[in-house]
Amino acid sequence: MQLFEKFPKQQKSDLKFILTDIDDTLTFQGRLPAPAYTAMENLEKAGRMVIPVTGRPAGWCDHIARMWPVAGIVGENGAFSFAYDKQHKKMTRFYWKTEQERDEDRNKLACIKEAILKNIPGCRVSLDQPYREADLAIDFCEDVPRLSWTDIKRIVSCFRQAGAKAAVSSIHVNGWFGDYDKLSMTKYFFEQYFNCSPDAMQNTSLFIGDSPNDCSMFAFFPHSVGVSNVLDFPDKLTVEPAWITANPGGFGFAEMVDILLNTRSFD
Repeated sequence: MQLFEKFPKQQKSDLKFILTDIDDTLTFQGRLPAPAYTAMENLEKAGRMVIPVTGRPAGWCDHIARMWPVAGIVGENGAFSFAYDKQHKKMTRFYWKTEQERDEDRNKLACIKEAILKNIPGCRVSLDQPYREADLAIDFCEDVPRLSWTDIKRIVSCFRQAGAKAAVSSIHVNGWFGDYDKLSMTKYFFEQYFNCSPDAMQNTSLFIGDSPNDCSMFAFFPHSVGVSNVLDFPDKLTVEPAWITANPGGFGFAEMVDILLNTRSFD
């Protein structure tokens, strides 16, 4: 990983889309700092489209699509994507699975939930679970004392032994049924909403993240960035980002945007 301050100047103008994880990438210590939000506004003013790609729930994503300076959002690790047309006051929603399939999956996930809570003391169902449509989020450090990596792996195993997929973020283990992830829904969203092929998306986008559930995105995008706290996952990333910021979380995101928009003094 190279420091992002060395990102080639000649490639900055090619980037039309800035894709970003939320937790511990836009946020810092559980909150959205002002510089990160201002950075998103500055990207929008500069004609760049910001698209969060997150494990957070549908309820949050509806709010973010409406209220934040974003062009769309991918949520629940790829279960859906939303985009809000502010001019026409219309929300467009794409789901990987039908409503009936999601309802069936929730019933299966309820059984997995009971097994996880019974066998792994200290974890809990995420407090944002009531706002989810497709997955089960198990909290291992957001609102509980942090669990060991051994216990986190046990949660992952519970999902996988039941035939579900599982992904580890900086705060949750998310489990779901379905052959999708952050990258597959991002590709689908770009094709359906922006009429943009995966190749075109790859060449005009940058992705920034911080944790293992971002690895498919790190692998696909040549312009991939980790905020500095990505180093909190030594040996846990199957693919590392190409670049890294000097600062953590939302401050690292703001640092990256300053460099992209040529507002840093060394540019």
